[in-house]
Amino acid sequence: MQTERGMRLTRRGLMAAGLLAAGGARAQAWPDRPIRLIVPFLAGGGGDTLARLAIGPAQARLGQTFVVDNRPGAGGNVGAEAAARATPDGYTLFYGTNGTHAINEALYPRLGFRPHEDFIPVAPLSRIVLVVLAKRDLPVETLPQLIAWLKANPGRATYGSAGNGTTGHIAAEMFRVAAGVDIVHVPYRGNAAAMTDLAAGRIDLAIELIPAAFAAMQNAAVRTLAVTSGAPLPTHPNLPTVASVLPGFEVSAWDGIFAPAGTPAPIVARLSEAFTEGLRDEAVVAALRTRGAEPSPPMTPAAFAAFIASERTRWGDAVRASGARLD
Repeated sequence: MQTERGMRLTRRGLMAAGLLAAGGARAQAWPDRPIRLIVPFLAGGGGDTLARLAIGPAQARLGQTFVVDNRPGAGGNVGAEAAARATPDGYTLFYGTNGTHAINEALYPRLGFRPHEDFIPVAPLSRIVLVVLAKRDLPVETLPQLIAWLKANPGRATYGSAGNGTTGHIAAEMFRVAAGVDIVHVPYRGNAAAMTDLAAGRIDLAIELIPAAFAAMQNAAVRTLAVTSGAPLPTHPNLPTVASVLPGFEVSAWDGIFAPAGTPAPIVARLSEAFTEGLRDEAVVAALRTRGAEPSPPMTPAAFAAFIASERTRWGDAVRASGARLD
């Protein structure tokens, strides 16, 4: 005769089997309605634009519409928290970046979500390279000349960023350490204000994402000295890399698609395939490159998770070295 403990274990086993069966049935029927993509940035901004580019071919492959839900605030934390609390059924996804998943936990003392426990990485989307910029009347024309000038004038040069803890700020701190120079940070409220002051000569330098710097680069309002990619960019083949002067220096922002933890594995696999295949679309690749981004190399969800783990360490160390903290 079965004991009471045995009966309890049997009931639990039956419940678990029922849940697994229900999850499998949901995964087979998915998607049968529109999918919400939470984008933690303002509509029309750089991140929002890149997210919308990526979902076009993915929704064609899945046969369902994606509805973008913009939830800006706190460097992406507002949207991330909303996505982390969503039902893990494949109908809510999150557009995450190196900010939300590698920088913010070192920058903010309190987060309303756990970047690496509350999300499943689905697929990377793009890499966005930065450029080293100088005001026109700074007496340098190359990156080696800039580093030499900075070493000869410690503490004299100022560099702008879109704000404390942003990708441009932390990338500039990485450059400061790698080059062994002393430069002064001037945080702004957004990329546009920093670029305006650099073009006007009110600050000396910036290391900024290409999409944010593109207009200033095009009208020659600033000197563009180098890119932070490991190899020259196809779209800017004449620009040298920082790594050619500081070996090993390579910095790029990145973005990707995430699902709330607990989303069924078959759904994650289908999403990963849809976004990965979508990034092979020639029109999408061309549109990304026009905006200063490159399609990310294809990765499985597990490989993407491993990449994020390494980036978490690298960006976190840079944030802590910079001393940047936000409440």
